[in-house]
This record gives sequence, structure tokens and C-alpha cells, in this order.
Amino acid sequence: MTKLSGGEALVKSLVREGVEVVFGLPGVQMYGIVAALRDEPSIRFIVTRHEQATTYMADGYARTTGNPGVAMVVPGPGIYNAGGGLATAFSRSSPVVLIAGQIPRKTIGKNLGGLHEVNDQKEITRPITKWQKQVLRPHEVPEAIHEAFRQAKSDRPGPVHFELPPETMVEREEVTLLEPARIVRKVPGRATIEQAAKEIAAARKPVIYAGGGVARSDAEAELVAFAEATRIAVMTSAGGKGTMSERHPLALGSSLGPSGLLKDYIEDADLIIGAGTRFSMRNPAGSDARLIHIDADPRMIGHVHKNTLGLVGDVKATLPVLARALEAAGGGKWPSPAEEVADIRRRLTDSEDEKNRPQEEYLQALQAGAPSDAVMIFGMTQLGYYSRPRWMTENAKSYIDSGYSGNLGFSFPTALGAKVGNPDRPVICVSGDGGFMYNSSEISTAVKYGINLVTVIYNDGHFGNVARDLDDDFGGDYESKFANPDFVKLAEAYGAVGLRARDPFDVENVIPEALEMKRPVFIDVPVSRVPRPKQWSARAPWTTPQKGLID
Repeated sequence: MTKLSGGEALVKSLVREGVEVVFGLPGVQMYGIVAALRDEPSIRFIVTRHEQATTYMADGYARTTGNPGVAMVVPGPGIYNAGGGLATAFSRSSPVVLIAGQIPRKTIGKNLGGLHEVNDQKEITRPITKWQKQVLRPHEVPEAIHEAFRQAKSDRPGPVHFELPPETMVEREEVTLLEPARIVRKVPGRATIEQAAKEIAAARKPVIYAGGGVARSDAEAELVAFAEATRIAVMTSAGGKGTMSERHPLALGSSLGPSGLLKDYIEDADLIIGAGTRFSMRNPAGSDARLIHIDADPRMIGHVHKNTLGLVGDVKATLPVLARALEAAGGGKWPSPAEEVADIRRRLTDSEDEKNRPQEEYLQALQAGAPSDAVMIFGMTQLGYYSRPRWMTENAKSYIDSGYSGNLGFSFPTALGAKVGNPDRPVICVSGDGGFMYNSSEISTAVKYGINLVTVIYNDGHFGNVARDLDDDFGGDYESKFANPDFVKLAEAYGAVGLRARDPFDVENVIPEALEMKRPVFIDVPVSRVPRPKQWSARAPWTTPQKGLID
């Protein structure tokens, strides 16, 4: 045992967990931790300009490195401000560890009006974290941090919330530091595996539907090996993009729409192997098919698709076991679907029914300008929506979106975190002007720490999607127009580089130039309104005026 302050115990515990960077904001209730971070050379402390960026950056770091991202904020309003990033991390099962302050322990829950006081503040994050813990003494810190990281990484990963009051950070007492928890990858029972193998072997036309859980489990290689051994084609969710290169001969593509070639393919399948996915598609598919569902979260089994056999286990550990059982059951005898897959991909490329214009041309210009190994972070913008089925993703953990949380403004700070975790890879943020302004002050963070990502801002001067929908369906736009800054001058004012593309096609030329600069670069791209994507042709009833009540 060693006599340590709570702040020292926390930072030394982070070191033992392999943490190399903390994204946070210092504040009066956090000084004990800040001082301990100052004295720990192995951890980089990146201070943001707003708490919202802390958890987004931690999420971007986590999803592109496979290691937990750590954020630190003051209590009360700091936690509220960090909520958007936590919600996104929760929607994408991303291991983010939030370290939050508290008010002095004798006043917790007393409603005395203390600085940053929020009664029972763990309730703020309970719906969007998988675990919460408050500690009041320094000796409790190591065990709680140890458990926080175990929870964040194990089973279905996700964000967690750990908090402590300010005096705990500076008080000193005997503390026992702990080694990191060993994460045990769960495998379904033998009988269930064998039953699944028999059902797959008896299938007429199976298909694999891979989700983001494959990436969270670092199971990309196992997915490819399983598909190649069984000769089953693979379709991915948007969160699963990159779990198999979309140039692989068994890769069908990503992100189902309400109709189209991919929807037709999965509807024709009599058995779907869902790997690391909630299977909670916006457009349910294969409703008559049997679902063999591999997921670490038992609550997801049968949650959406009732005709399901659940394999509750880790994807990386389960796929090889299932492959061996399937071989023993005589599976893998189907004709190779490679020719059919190639035909579908060719038709996806050539068919006007599968494209949206001008989005298709804009995305092609972006793809031509971006290196094939780039990490791409797509915001909640028209090009972001369209990228889910149409962006060609070749590498693991290289396509990031905001999941069902759908947070406007997430892309720029998330890309900053991705670049911190991948300093030697090109990282490109794709944002609209509306979303970029949510966190534009983080240009300062990029410049201060030399976070050399390239941010492409598609600038139409509006919340463009809202303006189009109001014009199309509600008789006219209302208050969606912006008074934007000059984004080139804004970047230059912070000491970054600002560039301006001539039009959306010029990004093919400007992005390579920007990447060569090895500095934070912001590219202003003038763009006009684009039509509604065909993927949205089946619209929710509340997006259009109604004459009566909606059932």
C-alpha cells in the first residue's frame, strides 16, 4: 500500500489501464486530478474549449483505436454539456470513460445551492451509460476505476460514469493500486452452437449481416475468415462499415434502404447470421427468415426479430467456434455467391435507381480526393446520410457516423479524437456548415495541440435538410438560414489553414493539397440544396402534415 491522494490514485490507475490521453476541462472541483495529470508524463491531457467536445473526442479516439477513450468534466453543467457525446457513444456501443467531479461530499444531496450542484447527478447519465459509480474516499478510487474500465470494455462495450468530490482528490490515505481486469470473451454453450450450425447448414441461401459490434470486438479478421470459409456473402449496417473491405468479393455493401438490390437480397435469404448487431434496422428485412443472432447483449436477442436463435457471446470468440461446428455439420457447401455479389455491386454502381444526384457526383469527388486508408468521420449532413450506402470503405475502424443518436455537430470534435488516436493516418471530417458551428471553437484545440486533420465544410448557408423538407411538405421554409462567418478567415484567425473549393467537385484537388500541409486545415465548399435521398422515400408520418391523428 502507498499513501496517495485520490487524484494521484486515479491517474496512476489510468496509467495501469493503458490510458495515454485524457480529453477534458480543468475546473475548481478538479484541481486534485489536474495536478496529478500534470505530474504524470505518460498521459497527455488535451483541454477542449467546451465540455461537449470532451466526450465526442473520447468517442472518436475509442472507435478508431479500439481502446477506451477518457473524458473529464466538472460536475453538474459539465456533465450536461458532455451528454451529446455520451449519447453518441451509447448508440454506437463505444467504450468511453467519463470522469466527473462532484460538490463537497458533506453537501451532496442537500440542495444547498452549491457551485455546479445537481442532486443525484448520476441520474443525468443513467439512460446513456451502462454503469455509474460515486466514490467518497481515496482508497476506493483504484477499485472503482478498475471496474469502470472492465464495464466499458466487456460484453457490449459502452460509456460509463465515474465521479468523486473535490476533497477526495486531495486527501491522502493508504491506497492499493490494482492491475487491469482481464476481459473474458464469452462463448455460447456447445449445444446452442451446434443447433445454430445445423440450422445454417440446412439453409437454402444464408447471408451475414455484420454490425458495429464486430469492430468493437476487434473481430474484423474473424468475420472475413468466417465468410471465406463458409462462402456466405456479407452485408453490413452503417456501424459495421469497414468490418469487411467493401472491395472483398463477398462484400455486398452497406446500409439497407426501404427498397433496392440489397433489400431484395436479404429478403430472399431464408437465414440471416446477425453478427454484433442489434438488428434494429430502420427498414426491417428478412421478416420471414430465421435469424442466428450473435451478440454479447442478451437483451437484444429477439428484441426486434422474433424468429431468432440467440448466440449470446463475444463475436471475436464465437465466430471461429461456430465455423468449426458448421464444418462438422456439413455446412459451407453452397455455391460461391461471388458472381452474384459482383453483379449486384456492378448494378449498384451503374443503376440510376440506386443513385441520388448530385450527391453521387459529390461523393465521388470526395472519394477521389481522400486516400484509401483515410479515417472518415461523416456528420449529420446530406452527404453523410448518402455515404452510408455509397462510400467505399476498405479498412477497419475507418468509417464513423453518429449512429441512431444522430447528433448534429458531432463530426468535428469526434474527428479530433480520431486524429489524436491515429496521428500517422489521414483523418478527414465531413460536415455541414450548421453542424460545424456547434463546435467551431475547437479549431483552437486543433491548433494548440497540432491535431492535423482536414475538415471539409459543405456550406449552403442553411440547415439544408430542414429547409428542403419545410419547402417540400409544409408550404415553405422558416428560419433555417444562417449568418455564417467566412470559414477561411475563421480558420486563419485561430492560426489554422483555411482553403476554399471552387465547387463540390473541386474537393478532389483540394483535399490532397490540404493533407500535404500537415496542419489543421478547413475547406469551405459552396454547395446548393440537394433533393431528398431515395433512401428516405418511405417517410415517417410525422414528417408531413396530417389531417387527423396518427396511430
